[in-house]
Amino acid sequence: MADSPYAWWRRQGLRFRLTVVAATVLALALAVSASVLLTVLDRTLIDTVDDSTRAQAQTVRVQADSDTLTTPITTHDGTIVQVIDAAGRITHVTYGADRLVPLLAAHDRERALHEGSATFVDGRPYAIPGPLRVVVLRADRGQTVIAARPVGEIQTSLGTAARVLFVGTPLLIVLLAAASWLIIGRTLRPITALRRGAAEITHTARSRRLPVPESRDEVHWLATTLNGMLARLEEAEQRQRALVSDAAHELRSPLASIRLQLEVALGHPEGQDWPETAEGVLEDAMRLSRLAEDLLALARLDERGGVPARNEPVQLDEVVRQIAERHGEVRLTVCDPVLVRGDTLDLSRVLTNLVDNAVRHTSSKVEVALTADGVLTVTDDGPGIPEEDRERVFNRFTRLDSGRSRDEGGAGLGLAIVQETVRAHGGVVSLEDAGPGLRAVVRLPVAG
Repeated sequence: MADSPYAWWRRQGLRFRLTVVAATVLALALAVSASVLLTVLDRTLIDTVDDSTRAQAQTVRVQADSDTLTTPITTHDGTIVQVIDAAGRITHVTYGADRLVPLLAAHDRERALHEGSATFVDGRPYAIPGPLRVVVLRADRGQTVIAARPVGEIQTSLGTAARVLFVGTPLLIVLLAAASWLIIGRTLRPITALRRGAAEITHTARSRRLPVPESRDEVHWLATTLNGMLARLEEAEQRQRALVSDAAHELRSPLASIRLQLEVALGHPEGQDWPETAEGVLEDAMRLSRLAEDLLALARLDERGGVPARNEPVQLDEVVRQIAERHGEVRLTVCDPVLVRGDTLDLSRVLTNLVDNAVRHTSSKVEVALTADGVLTVTDDGPGIPEEDRERVFNRFTRLDSGRSRDEGGAGLGLAIVQETVRAHGGVVSLEDAGPGLRAVVRLPVAG
């Protein structure tokens, strides 16, 4: 079954389609222009002949009214004139004009006088080649003046112009189509360069960028946008590779510890304290479990692309109270009613990570506060974090060398999960100096 013309058209290249469309529009424009030109030219030339013939007829009518006509009548532009009396006889004519047969019959003369416009007459019966343009005027004493001018030359000129346009217009269309083909090809050349540059970018040449044309046009901005996308993809790939590398490094330590404890226990079973060995293996297994849960949480956040799992009303003050009750060392100072939109489990994880982090590093107390404007703060009186490191600790697998380094199995993912989750809910998180200690501040948009 043959494809439809539309399907064939869609398969053609952009350069071909643009050229065909440009040539078609140009052909239509030239055809309309040629038609209008010939029509206007014909109308203008005929009007010029009518005005000249009418002026000559007016001159003869004045002479007829004053009875000063001469035989033959003299005209300066070759106009043919006949003067007919009331009885229908031809009394005066120009040189060479018919003296017996009027150019217009009586009823045609009356109609021309009534309409007041010039008319066409075939000149061949009067031995005049081509058509005539005839004007009729009424004179005194029942006389009628008929003036005529041959318009064969005008029609010949119009025919010549039409033939020139008929031959020249297709040639012009072909010429302009070829020019359009070349111009469109040069215009699309940067796109071809982009395609070739994209084909050369492989997994071994990830840092390459697409060529950016110098012209500040749409292709320039397209290349700039694509290069930005490549940079973001490269950054995401680097982050992914770093995440895999860091995750493998974190998994290696507890796995090595488990293996060592089991090898020692199996190598000396008679002197091994098996409950102690089981406790050590369980501790490392719990550490592996927490790491797997954190990695899974980050993977889900990345998969959702910065959007919470659910977008439902959450009474944040109830979440704060529940978590504060589970930690005996946490004191809830302020807990105003706050309604936000998002996922309850994700927001609970945010507060749990902040509280666990604060409890792990506090000296004596941890204070939690929630105000009506959606600001949640978790404050401890521990060693704090230097100001230059307060942004860096939100990176994945980041641990400082100070008192907030790894302890109790921490892998440096808690604050990263907090930041990604808060961003997904349209909020921001920051760390501030509590003098002494550290204050984590979470600002969430209040619903309604």
